[in-house]
Amino acid sequence: MRVYALTPLECGSVQIILSEVLNEQSPVDRAISREFKNTKMPLAAQLHIVDAVGDILRRLNLLAFLADVPMAQVGIAVQSIICQWHLLNNRPLPNLRVADLCDTKVFEQRLQEAKSVPALWDGCPEWLDQLGTEQLGDQWPAERAALAQPAKRYIRINSLKCNAQQLQHRLQQEHIDTRPVENIPSALEVLSNGSLFKTMSFQDGWFEQQDAGSQLIAPYLNVEPGMRVIDACAGAGGKTLHLSALMAGKGRLLSMDVEQWKLDNLRQRARRAGAHNVETRLIESSKTIKRLKDSADRVLLDVPCSGLGVLKRNPDTKWRDTADRLPVLLELQADILRRYSKMVKPGGQLVYATCSLLPAENQKQVQRFLEECEGQFTFVSDQAISPAQTGFDGFYMALLQRQS
Repeated sequence: MRVYALTPLECGSVQIILSEVLNEQSPVDRAISREFKNTKMPLAAQLHIVDAVGDILRRLNLLAFLADVPMAQVGIAVQSIICQWHLLNNRPLPNLRVADLCDTKVFEQRLQEAKSVPALWDGCPEWLDQLGTEQLGDQWPAERAALAQPAKRYIRINSLKCNAQQLQHRLQQEHIDTRPVENIPSALEVLSNGSLFKTMSFQDGWFEQQDAGSQLIAPYLNVEPGMRVIDACAGAGGKTLHLSALMAGKGRLLSMDVEQWKLDNLRQRARRAGAHNVETRLIESSKTIKRLKDSADRVLLDVPCSGLGVLKRNPDTKWRDTADRLPVLLELQADILRRYSKMVKPGGQLVYATCSLLPAENQKQVQRFLEECEGQFTFVSDQAISPAQTGFDGFYMALLQRQS
């Protein structure tokens, strides 16, 4: 991320967004969207604000430490936090009012103290550092440091409408520079700061924004045109649209979720993408799942999880979530895997996926299921996407085969 000094106008917007996130527990993307709707500003200013908010939230406890502000009070000390962010990045302060909040002597003293505490320097809460150490051991420090970095921008080429060369050429004409991602043919890394969603390439459905690591999950399901496929925890539908492209739009692709608004949004995205084999269905009760027993060649279970693999993209969540939520998630994941796996027909395959780095949500969850399913499923393979090794978000996927 390029670091710059915020203008007074940008600083004001950053303060409004952070106050909403920290005091009202609003998701950061929603708070940003509201601020940009209420305050019209150039695209460059919007990008500055988005980058600054993300960087501040990634290292919020570090900035609070530098400001000598308890974490419990960061919501009422936002101006001071912004001041520390400018000092940390060696940039001039945006206005005198903010400058009055800064004691450079205290800052320098506490900066030296912070450098001796790696977890604090990486913007990692104590509960998360303890959990990561317990779960990942010696691997955790590298992953922790990787999750403190800003997320890169990736898009997925919609092969229903174009190929990589065609999309790159068209985006270049729209002043968006991209480059291929090694070993992920569906992915392009976006190098420009232009507005992707205002391009005609996006309006015409030629691409979707999706992390490169996330683009490895749909191909893991080994779908083919003509199959009956179920994406049972579809959410926003990014993987549904990828599956449709891998099926060449042929066959039946059922996208399911427990929230109707997500399915409504998915239908709009599917129309834009030309994914005409997508059908949506609300999971209203356990009967919805039971009616689909033994019906699918392939089932994707991208289950609800801690989201610890995508913290650099969603840094606000680590200041809301605690380890107390994990046991509830583990039981929910086990229940979904146990019940939804019944939709796979004999001889079919299932992919269990998360955006977590924790073995408790990943390998151990799969092992538990295989032990409980009495030989109905066998393990084929699995893959963990490490932010430290790839620079992508963190994911896990396991391919399971139902016995004939």
